[in-house]
Amino acid sequence: MLKKTTNDLINPIVYERADPWVYHHSDGYYYFTGSVPGYQSIEIRRAKSLNDLEKAETKNVWRAHKDGPMSQLIWAPEIHFIQGKWYIYFAASDHGTIRNEVHHHRMFVIENEHDDPFEGSWTEKGQIKTQFESFSLDGTVFSHRERLYYVWAQQDPRIPGNSNLYLSEMKTPWTLTGKQLLLSVPEFEWEKIGFMVNEGPAVITRNGKIFITYSGSATDENYAMGLLWADEDSDLLNGFSWHKKAEPVFKSSEKNSQYGPGHNSFTTGLEGEDILVYHARPEKNQSGDPLANPNRHAMAQSFTWDKDGFPIFGEPVAITKSEEMVS
Repeated sequence: MLKKTTNDLINPIVYERADPWVYHHSDGYYYFTGSVPGYQSIEIRRAKSLNDLEKAETKNVWRAHKDGPMSQLIWAPEIHFIQGKWYIYFAASDHGTIRNEVHHHRMFVIENEHDDPFEGSWTEKGQIKTQFESFSLDGTVFSHRERLYYVWAQQDPRIPGNSNLYLSEMKTPWTLTGKQLLLSVPEFEWEKIGFMVNEGPAVITRNGKIFITYSGSATDENYAMGLLWADEDSDLLNGFSWHKKAEPVFKSSEKNSQYGPGHNSFTTGLEGEDILVYHARPEKNQSGDPLANPNRHAMAQSFTWDKDGFPIFGEPVAITKSEEMVS
């Protein structure tokens, strides 16, 4: 018999949407976006509860170009409301196949000045330029002490591996400024299975600390989440301010048949509880490139904090949504 999860969350909250991003706006809506299978468009949807997102009002707000650097593999969009405007950050490439090609991803942003992101027009603000040109993706933003920061994943040819995490202050929601800090590189064995990866950062500030979760390894059942943190009073662009857990904080659950959890976001429930949103697969990858398999579903579950103020995510919950619920 299917049962509801903690806080009555019914999972998946959205089927076949990897890299899920949820933003709870002041209008009472949960705004959701994620990677759309086929990787050719950006959609947003909204509902007054997380459980209603599956059948929620949905709109395609942007489509890939016919050619060029924004034409293929549209990955990991995030919707943010910054300084009175809506922004969606995403990665795009100029190479069309997942397998046997080098991805040329770069990071881009679109803007909507309307109060309602389902209205108005989305305009391209261009590529977010970093200090060097290379494979880059998964940009996210957060505000702290009236400063806007950007965290992203990028490959540095001088450093072994596929992607590292970087941090920079922003001059505008589409322009970086000042120092760009190398925040984390894949160094532990759990971050280097299949690929040497640090990607998919998400930020939450609690208990006097700024936490950054991220994901490591290939996107199959080895995908897992790690944790960085800094004191909220420290200089965030000083590398010595940051600390890193050696072990993953969220990983596959054989018991609940949930594999490769990661690329998360954070939101709050209707009673103010902290909620982790992430994608996971209901089975291990059987063959081929896991990126070509659309069975990564958006999941959500509440989490708690330990006596030292660190998050306790537990393990991925089991699927609780029957096929009848989505038909």
